This record gives sequence, structure tokens and C-alpha cells, in this order.
Amino acid sequence: MKTLIVHAHPEPKSLNGSLKDLAVSTLEEAGHEVRVSDLYAMNWKAVVDATDYGPDASDPLRVARDSGRAFDAGTLTADVRDEQEKLLWADTVIFQFPLWWYTMPAILKGWVDRVFTYHFAYGVGEHSDTKYGERYGEGTLAGRRALLSVTIGGLEPHYCARGINGPIEDLLFPIQHGILHYPGLDVLPPFVLYGTDRMTADDYPEAAEAWERRLLALEATEPIPFRRQNSGDYEIPSLHLKEGVEPAGRTGFGLHVRASTTTAPGTPGAR
Repeated sequence: MKTLIVHAHPEPKSLNGSLKDLAVSTLEEAGHEVRVSDLYAMNWKAVVDATDYGPDASDPLRVARDSGRAFDAGTLTADVRDEQEKLLWADTVIFQFPLWWYTMPAILKGWVDRVFTYHFAYGVGEHSDTKYGERYGEGTLAGRRALLSVTIGGLEPHYCARGINGPIEDLLFPIQHGILHYPGLDVLPPFVLYGTDRMTADDYPEAAEAWERRLLALEATEPIPFRRQNSGDYEIPSLHLKEGVEPAGRTGFGLHVRASTTTAPGTPGAR
């Protein structure tokens, strides 16, 4: 298995840094190939601008059109092309980051904004009266898997259905469904560690053991059963979910997840 780890934390000695290092050593010892994009160490440029698209960028700038033109012409900046090549190389992509203000750090969102260009991550496939492009389970990254490894300062009860912060599944839905599943990735249930602001060195071995279990079970873990856009569950071209396909009583983001009886092996209940 070939694994790309995209890591977003400014402190190498942080919990996130330790989890990233543990993932590298665990997977390599198991015989896997591993590459790492350590965004802070790379001094990753987090903002999209005209310099991403070469001297032929339009004026005024049109990000989608210009990114697609530059992708087609091979004139995207070298850092973006390198990350796209890593994604195409990988079988599995692990994203290691802390949850800041209910989402990923800005540098990681900037990686998505710049790397997931038009004609690479979106705007691909047939657009017709019967098919609305290749996305949500299809597309450039189809056949690959993704896993979020997320650290959260707050306590687990704060992130459940009645918790004040809302269910973690809902908070991560825009990332897992909207960013990762959109260009075709199969998304594994996340590895989440809660209460990390209160973690001590004595607590780390238990977290590390849980993370190792998840890593060694990657190939056996069933992905979140997100509905595929072109599977027949949605009306075309409205993309409304057809009546009656959802489990009784399910609402919100959960409408877009098929019923499943499986769970991820080793999924921890602590951050």
C-alpha cells in the first residue's frame, strides 16, 4: 500500500507531530510506502492567487477557469503539481490535523484550495441530462481511500448529538463528503482523539496504541457508505435524493449516507 500523509500542525513536538511520526513508522514497518507533505515544514503557500496559474492568468482572475487551463497546459506551479502527483501515486491519503474553530487549519484548507484544481478534482466527466459529471464517488481520485486523524481539545460529550458543539459526524461532513468524497475518494471513519488539551505524557501510550490499531487495519476498514451521485439515488439534474431511499427518521447530512451495519475496527472513543 502507498500512503500519503498530509500533516498540518506548526509544532513538530506536538501530539499531531507524534501521531504523524507514528503513522510513518507503523506503516513502513508493515511494508508500506509512505510519503509525507508536512505543510508547515514546507512553508506551504496557503492562498490562491494569479501566480498559481502562470503568465496567462486572466484579468480579472477566474479561479476555476484559470486553474483548469493551467492544469490542462501543465503550467500550474511546481508545488501544486507535486502534490497532485502524490495524490495520484497514493492508495490511501491520511490527513493529520487539529480541529481549530470547527474545521481544519487554514494552511490545510489552502492546500485543498490550490491542489484540488478544476479538471483535476472537479469539473471532470460527462455533463448531460442523465449524468451530472463524475463526482461524489467518481472522478480523478476514485479507487483511493482517505482517513482523517483529528485531535480535539474539547471533551467527547461536547461532540455528540445533544452536545453543545454538535455531532462530530456533522462537523466533519463538509471535509469528508464535500472535499474528499467529491473527487472520488472513499472515506474511512475518522480517528478522533478528544480532550487533548488535558492529555499528559502518561495518556499518550493508550492513544498511540489505538492509532496503531487503526493504521494496521486500514485495508480491512469499510469506508463510510456515502451515496454515490450517479448510483441512482438522486434525481438528475436536480440532484435531490429520491423519496423513500433513506432510512426512516433520518434527516440532515445523514440522508446522504446509506444504511450500514459495519463499524471501523479499532475506532476509538477518545481524541
